[in-house]
Amino acid sequence: MKRTAPLSTAMAVSLAAGVLFTTGTASAGEQAGPSRAGRDVYGTKTPYAPQGGPGRYQDAPEGFVPVFTENVARHGSRAMTDSGDGDAVLAVLRTAQDHGALTGLGARLGPQVRSLLAAASALGYGNLSARGAEEHRQTALRLERRLPTLVAGIAARHESIAVETSGVPRAVASADAFTGALASGEPALAGLIKAPVTDKNLLYFHKQPQNADYQAYVKSDPQLAGVLAGIDADPRTAETAHRVVTRLFRGDFAATLSARAQLSFARSLYQLYSAAPDLSVEAPDVDLTPFLTPHDAQWFAYLDDAEEFYEKGPAFSGRTITYRMAGVLLDDLLAQAEAKAAGTNRNGAVLRFTHAEEIEPLAALMGLPGSTEPAEPGRPYAYGNNPWRGAEVSPMAANIQWDLFASTPSEGRPAGYLVRMLYNEKETAFKQSCKPVAKGSYFYELNELKHCLTHP
Repeated sequence: MKRTAPLSTAMAVSLAAGVLFTTGTASAGEQAGPSRAGRDVYGTKTPYAPQGGPGRYQDAPEGFVPVFTENVARHGSRAMTDSGDGDAVLAVLRTAQDHGALTGLGARLGPQVRSLLAAASALGYGNLSARGAEEHRQTALRLERRLPTLVAGIAARHESIAVETSGVPRAVASADAFTGALASGEPALAGLIKAPVTDKNLLYFHKQPQNADYQAYVKSDPQLAGVLAGIDADPRTAETAHRVVTRLFRGDFAATLSARAQLSFARSLYQLYSAAPDLSVEAPDVDLTPFLTPHDAQWFAYLDDAEEFYEKGPAFSGRTITYRMAGVLLDDLLAQAEAKAAGTNRNGAVLRFTHAEEIEPLAALMGLPGSTEPAEPGRPYAYGNNPWRGAEVSPMAANIQWDLFASTPSEGRPAGYLVRMLYNEKETAFKQSCKPVAKGSYFYELNELKHCLTHP
């Protein structure tokens, strides 16, 4: 759950925020708000949609065929992790109702929130939803359609399919949905899929002891606290919260709520708003879109994106604390591909299922689209000055896939190996320091990646 009382935080670190905003305040303020109408309203809770499709993929260079695939995927859509935001919203609604202070719109909100909470509770807070399972099933089936010769080869060679997860139930359930679809799409794979194994150091690294410095950064770093407090303290935050409240409560009651209470209520409502689409199967009659205008939802999405950006993404220029820990995952991607090329990896595929806390740092470490620009001093993250968007970097079921292609060895010439990367199923170039096999190609020599994908 996001911070629900940011104004108190702002007061606690006002001096730090003042220093950070001394330079460039006007331009940051002018550009801080959402700039793309109708988009970015759900942030990292955005349900998954593939960004590539049939007919949009380059053919491999002549003589190369797929021999291995591996991925890193976020769990699919899920229930919110607890009832806290719903309980907070309902408490204010009950008080307003007791005072006869609900508007017509406000009177409609309570039943919607109770229905959403009931659906989440029945599913299990934090658990994978039906929509989330379907996101992974369809991703698996599209993989099979993209790489039919690889799938056939894995079956013919009786190669194993390794499955690794963080051990968190929603990640395990995502793995089960994905591999179940692989087996249904190609029954010959069923006996080749290994049972999932848990690797927290690889797929839940943000919580592990070796990353205590990162945990301290999130908890108490003054630069982080200062910039987030400054963003929260933008006058538009309080204005947006006030608009939300006055649409739901009559003026006399709304006036009794402090600015802090209004903001706390509005942010909790936004958390429910952004969680509802992920439970579209379990709660088909819930629709929270009437209770936040698109403009107001975008502002709260921006606030959430700012927090994600600074805690898990590119963050501050000159600091690598938020993403260097993802090196263990990048190293594993390379190691698995290298082992396959060397003949020591007997798997036809390695499938990994994890969380936004791992996907976002990995995207920043690899310089994937939208994750290349940290915030410069005195110029806080804003939609107008930075391309990072939670909905694009790490929506539900976000995934990074590497496909390994091999050429047939000939007399005096060993096999060559190329890698193609897909990001949310869209062909994606590696960072600029990596050179593809030809201009405009999405294929890279494996040896080139070994040298260009260096990291802190």
